[in-house]
Amino acid sequence: MAINMDKIKNIIFDIGGVLLEYRWVDMLMDHGLSRSEALKVGTTMFDDPLWSGMDLTLAGEEQAIIQKYRQKYPEYGDTIAWFINHCEYMHVPRKDVWDRVHQLKELGYTLYLLSNYPETMFHRHTDDASFIRDMSGGIISFQVKQLKPSAEIYQSLLNKYKLIPEECLFFDDRPENTAGAEKQGIHAVTVTSKDFLIGELDKIIAAKK
Repeated sequence: MAINMDKIKNIIFDIGGVLLEYRWVDMLMDHGLSRSEALKVGTTMFDDPLWSGMDLTLAGEEQAIIQKYRQKYPEYGDTIAWFINHCEYMHVPRKDVWDRVHQLKELGYTLYLLSNYPETMFHRHTDDASFIRDMSGGIISFQVKQLKPSAEIYQSLLNKYKLIPEECLFFDDRPENTAGAEKQGIHAVTVTSKDFLIGELDKIIAAKK
């Protein structure tokens, strides 16, 4: 169903896969792994529930997750520890997206973040990012100990900023997260690529001008 942008006042962004992209394969290859090794280690790390559990951690608490990885995958333990401890090498800015985010702000939309992220990684990935200055607020999983796509984290955002769901549009790269938003009455778009996202933002900008 088409979204009536005349009713949208707030635009909400996920971070990874939306405002940033990740170069985790290249990062592991920079560390000395072959492509096949990098894919194997990375897939093992990300597919384990320990990874999503890390999105609830405050600064320093990720070390306990690293220890659990070491116990569970002793053959990968050192590599996983290096990866998590050097997460600043993982992300790639999407500055062409950030430019459009800034245009949305100037056009009068109120912008928010809603993302699953551990505290340490969140700051390393976003402290120097220009899009942060365009945000009026947000909810990050480590702050509330809640994860998308649970209903609670969407409600935390809505309640904190007194937002009306039907006036919000959410961009996320995971279908389960956009579906979770829609269950709370929030309009949502699943981001399938950077080019797709830029196209969607350009349509919003053009219609608003």
